[in-house]
This record gives sequence, structure tokens and C-alpha cells, in this order.
Amino acid sequence: MKKPSPYLTFVGTIPFIACAFLLMIDVVTVPMLGSVVDVLSAYGLVIASFMAGAHWGNHLDLADDNKWAIRLPLYSNSIALGLWLGFLILSASSFIWLLVIGFISLLVIDYSLHRAQIISHTYFKVRQYVTAIVVISLVIAALQL
Repeated sequence: MKKPSPYLTFVGTIPFIACAFLLMIDVVTVPMLGSVVDVLSAYGLVIASFMAGAHWGNHLDLADDNKWAIRLPLYSNSIALGLWLGFLILSASSFIWLLVIGFISLLVIDYSLHRAQIISHTYFKVRQYVTAIVVISLVIAALQL
């Protein structure tokens, strides 16, 4: 049986797409969930932190002399903490743009990990598609604010 991770990764884009769509049609609140922008911001923060955590996990399996054994925990912590601080202090629109930068940064790191043969080609391909969907959704949402 195939691992469910690629499918779950694509399913994880649904809240990004849904929030962008709702903002496009001028729906700003959703019953029981509240502000669409707040939902998008919180979900984006959780997913970006999860992705940074995946990088942290990758570094645990690397030999001490691998340059990524030092870079990954530094990058992953910087991205997660930077996004968290942005969530706390930026306007909603500015934070959505920061998420765009964060997700692109995470993909750039994955590109380097792919080139270093730390992550597989299949995983990187999924990451490319999913990041494109997420970034497009975030840009559409940010342009509505």
C-alpha cells in the first residue's frame, strides 16, 4: 500500500483554496470559525511551522559533518519563530504576504535538500505542486485585503 502522505499533502491545500475563494466572493466571516483572514492566518502559521518541523526532523538523521546538519535546525527555527512573531505583530494583510515568503523559503530549502539527495525526487515534486497551490491561494487572498 502506498503511503498516504502525498494525498494528505494535497488535501492540506483545501483550506488555503477555500479561504482565498471566500475572500474573492466577499465572504469575510464563516459561522463557528469567525474571520476568514484569521482562519487563513492561523492555518498558514500551523502548516508553515509543521513544514519547518519536518526540516528539523530531517536534520536529526544527518551525520554531524553534513552541512545541512547545522543549517536545517537554524533555518527551521528562524522561519517558524519569524512567522510566529509576524502573526503576533503584523496586520493580517502583511502577515499573509509574510506567509508567501515563508512558503517560498521552505521550498527553496527543499530544493537544496533535493539537490543534496536528502529528500527524494518524488517528495520534492509534491512539494513543488503544493507550494504553488498554497502561494497562489495566499496571493489571491492578500490581494482581496
